[in-house]
Amino acid sequence: MEPVTENQPAGEGNRPGRCATREAVHPRPDGEDHYTISEVAACTGLSAHTLRWYERIGLMPHVDRSHTGQRRFTNRDLDWLNLVGKLRLTGMPVADMVRYAELVRAGRHTVAARRELLEETRRDVRRRIAELQETLAVLDYKISIYGEAERASAPAGRGTAPEGA
Repeated sequence: MEPVTENQPAGEGNRPGRCATREAVHPRPDGEDHYTISEVAACTGLSAHTLRWYERIGLMPHVDRSHTGQRRFTNRDLDWLNLVGKLRLTGMPVADMVRYAELVRAGRHTVAARRELLEETRRDVRRRIAELQETLAVLDYKISIYGEAERASAPAGRGTAPEGA
């Protein structure tokens, strides 16, 4: 089964197989990139349990195995996990991440569906950013009100900042 990664079009400055928009830095060069599950856990901050779960639910069904059955992750797997981590940060539901992985594995004819899924996620992220900006404005306002109240109630010469501070 093909790995779940996407090749960037030529000319974007990325090597084939990159999932992120910037060149990833890997602990080992391609060709020497066989990582154990504990090495990947240490590198990504994900637990071995989470990595196994990702594999079980179809987020990473392509993990190679050694002749003894030990998982062998590659730099492409690290790139994919980096993308999955970014998708998690967006708040994308796991089911949508699995759907995205299925679309990637299905091939180029799913590009429009992948783009739509990512555009929907981007709309959600932008909506949440706007909500957070509004929340931040409320917090800033309340903090300034309390700051003014503290300055007004402080005895003259005590607990007040010098003029212009």
